[in-house]
Amino acid sequence: MTLSFPNLSRSYDTTRRAVRFWGYDSAMETSFFVMADALRRLQPGTRPDETSLLSAFDSNRDQICAAAAKVYKRGNKGSYDLGPGDF
Repeated sequence: MTLSFPNLSRSYDTTRRAVRFWGYDSAMETSFFVMADALRRLQPGTRPDETSLLSAFDSNRDQICAAAAKVYKRGNKGSYDLGPGDF
């Protein structure tokens, strides 16, 4: 179970108030969502708008991917939410 993040794409999901990105375990694609409150914890002072949250994601991508890998190891699900407690 080796998770990688070769796809640098990410998008803001207004409904979830989260930034979505993708990880890959072999050929299996998995969606991850970093909640806005988690991004503001990683980068205090981040405004709650799409541009600011995407920028916070980009600035903290390595830490976010490391947290995503830990959450992924806990069990196989369709998608994973990363909240403040994951950082």
